[in-house]
Amino acid sequence: EVQLQASGGGLVQAGGSLRLSCVASGFTSDDYIVGWFRQAPGKEREGIACISNTDGRTSYADSVKGRFTISSDSAEKTEFLQMNSLRPEDTAIYYCAIRVFSPGTYYYNVCPLGLRDYATWAQGTLVTVSS
Repeated sequence: EVQLQASGGGLVQAGGSLRLSCVASGFTSDDYIVGWFRQAPGKEREGIACISNTDGRTSYADSVKGRFTISSDSAEKTEFLQMNSLRPEDTAIYYCAIRVFSPGTYYYNVCPLGLRDYATWAQGTLVTVSS
């Protein structure tokens, strides 16, 4: 069974940094994508960053491009979201999600940021940015 565990949230002042972690387990395939999503109070969940373990390609939402960086430690099946220059509007519950592919069946040109492209979700971790 594929499982994910997200951690690293907390309270930070505007302009500060946080690093979120997402640890995956329960599968052996090297073909998978991991996405980071967030949901602010009263808003819909949105995709903000993703990475493909197959080819290392990444994708970012415009709202975080240049400030957030997604990376991966494939050996540990751990993905990170480094968040710099945080703003109060980044306050949200952050989730990571994964979709695992059978070997040789990965087909994305670039990993997607759509919620429906991911099959397994971690519990959220709260990020609060104070002004």
